[in-house]
Amino acid sequence: MIKESKYVVVLLAISAAFASQAAPSDGEDEQSPLDQVVPVADEDPGTTTAQAEADNTLTPEQRLSAEFERYRRLISEDAMDEADASAKRIVEMVIRLYGPQSLEASKALNNLALVQNKNGQFEAAMQNFESAVEIIEVLEDRLNEQLVNPLKGLGSAQLSSGRPDLAVKTFDRATHITHVNEGPHNIEQVEILEGLAESKLMFGDKDGARNVLDRIYVLNVRHFKNNELALVPSLMRRARWQHAAHYYNDERATYRRAVRILEAQLGKSDPQLILPLSKLGESFYYVDISQSVPQPQGLVSTGEMYFKRAAKIADATPDIGWRELVDVKLALADYYVYVESQNRARRIYNEMWAFLSTDEERLAARAELLEQPVVLMAPILPTHVNKVALDDAAGGEFLTGKIRVDYRVSDRGRVRNIRTEAIPPEFTEMQQLVHREIRNSVFRPRMVESKIESSDNLVYEHSFFYRQADLDKLIKQIEQATKKSGRKNQST
Repeated sequence: MIKESKYVVVLLAISAAFASQAAPSDGEDEQSPLDQVVPVADEDPGTTTAQAEADNTLTPEQRLSAEFERYRRLISEDAMDEADASAKRIVEMVIRLYGPQSLEASKALNNLALVQNKNGQFEAAMQNFESAVEIIEVLEDRLNEQLVNPLKGLGSAQLSSGRPDLAVKTFDRATHITHVNEGPHNIEQVEILEGLAESKLMFGDKDGARNVLDRIYVLNVRHFKNNELALVPSLMRRARWQHAAHYYNDERATYRRAVRILEAQLGKSDPQLILPLSKLGESFYYVDISQSVPQPQGLVSTGEMYFKRAAKIADATPDIGWRELVDVKLALADYYVYVESQNRARRIYNEMWAFLSTDEERLAARAELLEQPVVLMAPILPTHVNKVALDDAAGGEFLTGKIRVDYRVSDRGRVRNIRTEAIPPEFTEMQQLVHREIRNSVFRPRMVESKIESSDNLVYEHSFFYRQADLDKLIKQIEQATKKSGRKNQST
């Protein structure tokens, strides 16, 4: 049995203050007041829920449906604070109508948790996802397919809160449930597997992440075996994951396959080639250290031909969107900054400055793309101080540390005058790593009145997770080193 006191706490918390968040659950085949629209007689579209509830002609079910429609509208408008309050009202109404141990209550708690997760209230989100899971387990069973959505949400919240160890177990369970209900080769598990791959990456288990990505690839190839063109989006996602895992040679191979499919199906000048060609070019900024065979010298220069080809296709496409045209042109200019061919880079930047100076919409894009420095190679930074074993359940809660970086970007896109600070200060190894990565970053330099300028007084903050035991160990090492140094000075 689910302890009823748990739901008393939920109700009291919801009644006391509307201050958490939610998002609509994935589509359900069955209809309930949480996923169907009940028309409200003579109600203006702008009518508030309070007004609807004041109308005594509405049944409790109709009031719930009206609130749910309001909630969905708030989600679509990204009004998350109001959506949070609406989600809490829905939980209250559902529990009054159906009781705390009902599938409707599970759906309402799941919706509330989704908004809380999106708004960064991870602890509250995890508690509500877990409550939704418990209800389904009691009313149905531990392998019921309705568990998949709250488990996906729980895994996401655990990942965001710095607990990839818990997220791995949650995503594994969700995957197993899809196997039981839909078979081992169901395509619906791909989203869960992507969450599992991200959890393993965050944990530092790159080989495990690679195995999961291979599973995703096999599922997609099997699913799209009679439609290669439909395989391209999954190949693009696969390449992005390979990039995140630092398997850059694999990333390039995946983008090349996407390019070959598009060329064979659509021709060699089709605008759908622009994105994979540009991404293929970007991949050559990175060196794959996972390979035992050294990569050839001058590898970066290989990327130029892909940037040029993407730009050529864009120029030859009369109905291309202006933003896509700007992005592909800037990608080529950024490449020239990277290889320090400054004159060619500046010609393109000046061309794009003029192109984006014609109306308000383009001026907004100019401010975003050219009037501030834009990093070309995002620093690859660890999220945890130590790789903790997946079965380590007694290591204590994770705490959040921070590395603050002050720096400037020169008019050539290079980092200068870098200073770093660790909070807590004992994490000097993490500080040195972040310092090195930021120092080696390359930026698109900002422009002022169509001229390239340096950027001063820039700040970057990198958050990381650690356990108190990690900090205690460092403090002890520092104390021991200090004592040893003192004894050595005395002896001399």
